[in-house]
Amino acid sequence: MPAISPGYCSASTTTGGAWSPTDAVRVLLLSAYAAQSHRYWQRGLQQMFPHWQWSVLSLPPRHFSWRVRGNPLYWGLAERQALEQNQQLLIATSMVDLATLRGLVPALAAIPSVLYFHENQFAFPQHRQRHGLLEAQMVSLYGALAADTLAFNSAFNRDSFLEGCESLLTRLPDFVPPGIVEGLRNKARVLPVPLQPMKAEEPWGWRPDLSLRIIWSARFEHDKGGEALYLILQRLEQAELDYQLAVTGQQFRNSPSVFSRIREEFAHRLVQFGFVDAESQYRSLQAGADLVLSTAAHEFQGLAVMEAVAAGCVPVVPDRLAYRELYPEDFRYASSPQQPEAEADSAVALIRQVAAEKPSPPDMGRYTLTALQPAYEALLHAVQDSQPLPS
Repeated sequence: MPAISPGYCSASTTTGGAWSPTDAVRVLLLSAYAAQSHRYWQRGLQQMFPHWQWSVLSLPPRHFSWRVRGNPLYWGLAERQALEQNQQLLIATSMVDLATLRGLVPALAAIPSVLYFHENQFAFPQHRQRHGLLEAQMVSLYGALAADTLAFNSAFNRDSFLEGCESLLTRLPDFVPPGIVEGLRNKARVLPVPLQPMKAEEPWGWRPDLSLRIIWSARFEHDKGGEALYLILQRLEQAELDYQLAVTGQQFRNSPSVFSRIREEFAHRLVQFGFVDAESQYRSLQAGADLVLSTAAHEFQGLAVMEAVAAGCVPVVPDRLAYRELYPEDFRYASSPQQPEAEADSAVALIRQVAAEKPSPPDMGRYTLTALQPAYEALLHAVQDSQPLPS
């Protein structure tokens, strides 16, 4: 396979090969847990290569443990005809049990493959260890071994996956062959999910005054830092900072109770609470905000924050996770999850600094669909050229 830097993929890695950028490449795309960000990525792929012939199989994002283990059973039997079509390239998300699926459908083993990691099953906060997580980790490890190339949306995602694999393998009792992680590292690439074009929107939902406009956009789940948000809001009140707040994101039946407390105690600050169904209104909230706040304890890229920054918001994010590679140090507050009060103090200090100095947001231009298209083309071209076409 042509050599590609294991770091950030760039268009300079393009090599000659079996097909040109204008060829109608036949692609099988498998998405076993089609969450919102996965569908966003899929749309981006199809927009980057509209002349390609896309065959897509996806499963809804529910019943996580069953979805991770059950996708080869369902697809291998119910969708076998679709899987055995004459394809030139296989792209699968890391939720796909690629090793098992290739065993059940041998025709897939002959197709050059990319396994794309939106997240990995090793870097979850310890208090969120899900039932069946070890099995999901093993599925992703076997899938990574079965794939020709691995692509990750951030270096943090890649590194935490490889470190997690190393840790898992050291706990196994015996007969663990050497060099597994190094082999995975050699075929791992970093290729972010591209930001899709956003229509310019007029600000919507905000009160027409001069108070600071803060947007927080994440799922209402433990790993997105609801408790940390609550502490920050308490301190903003104590500091008597005049602000408005939009808390947007998907809510669930078992969402942490802290979000209900935020809705009750900070109702006088809220201009929006909960998921915004209309995309135009959501974009208008972003367009009208001054800063986007993150309190995440678990984030592999953070599309919502990136989109807000692209819309003109100043990021205020913790100094951890993928944020370190995305945003300059000036926009990151001290990360101290074992000392939540100190972390909240640091976040509030940065918020007040942003309110006073009104800095320009960092440029997100290198993460756009247009900017990343050559890197995607280079990677997919190299993978497809690495093996003979299926007959």
